[in-house]
Amino acid sequence: MKNVVISSNTSWYLYNFRKNTILSLIDNGYNVTAISPRDEYSKKLQDLGIKYIDIDIDKGGTNPYKDFKTLYDFNKIYSSNLYDVVLNFTPKNNIYSTLAAKRNNIKVINNIAGLGVLFVNESLTSRFARFLYRISNKRVDKIFFQNEEDKQIFIKNKLANEVITERLPGSGVDLSRFKLSPSSDDDTVHFLLVARMLYDKGIAHYVEAARYLKSKYGDKVEFNLLGFLAVDNPSAVSKEDMQKWVDEGIVNYLGVSDEVEKEIKKADCMVLPSYYREGVPKSLLEAGAMGKPIVTTDNVGCRETVDDGINGYLCDVRSTSSLIECLEKMINHTHQERIEMGVKSREKIEREFDEKIVINKYLDAINILLKER
Repeated sequence: MKNVVISSNTSWYLYNFRKNTILSLIDNGYNVTAISPRDEYSKKLQDLGIKYIDIDIDKGGTNPYKDFKTLYDFNKIYSSNLYDVVLNFTPKNNIYSTLAAKRNNIKVINNIAGLGVLFVNESLTSRFARFLYRISNKRVDKIFFQNEEDKQIFIKNKLANEVITERLPGSGVDLSRFKLSPSSDDDTVHFLLVARMLYDKGIAHYVEAARYLKSKYGDKVEFNLLGFLAVDNPSAVSKEDMQKWVDEGIVNYLGVSDEVEKEIKKADCMVLPSYYREGVPKSLLEAGAMGKPIVTTDNVGCRETVDDGINGYLCDVRSTSSLIECLEKMINHTHQERIEMGVKSREKIEREFDEKIVINKYLDAINILLKER
């Protein structure tokens, strides 16, 4: 029986975004080991019937000693000669897990889920990260990208060999879990933003738009936020800022949830005014699958989820006025018109972003690489 590793910088990510991939690997006869920093989801991964290994990863840090320790720990794990293929997700795993795996003659499949700030900033840290990507990607066997623009950037900058690259439809969405669920008509338009609470995700633009539209429409509009707050990221929204907005009556902060579909169901429209270099945002895929119209930026990764004017609207990047204009269009639609737009979202997700497409691509890639061993 072949042994597959699946690696990420959080157990939360593996459980929430790759659970069905893990289950499909098990169903296809693979032994699966998850490697990630221990958190409250690590036990849930083990409960799926897989082995779990804890590893320390300084997700947003730039301390070279900590990163070298991560590389050393990956190498220690892989030197056991127990593993055949490694599936890496998230940036530091793509780099350090790859380097360690290839040192031990293990096949590697990486997933580039958006470029974050790596290709926006010209800081020393960003340049060094690109340098490390260039080194690690020379050794990788397969690279999946979540959008075509990121793929072309890697190829153009000689960070990846085009022969081993392929585009996936984001991370896909579980259509059996996220079902068509129209909101009820209660004379209020409920907007929802689901993401890590980062300013790069357009949180400030969302809050400013909410402030303006609340002053104009009062209780006829509601603006909700759901996602991790005060995370380890330079762009993180602080607890103090969030509380200030809540106290002002502009937004409702809903915390975090393992059952995000319950909050999406209540929404009339999903919003993500991100200027981050996204892969394809999971929250937009999940909302689309549940039949919600979408307002997001005409930005890499985000625009893939919207046919402008059909299942939602694309606003300009970093433009509060453009966001307000799009949100106001949504407010001025009838409830039935919003539902009809949401049905178009569901159809688009079924057509382009079914998670089964992603899982089958992984199974095919693994089968091909194992034949080469």
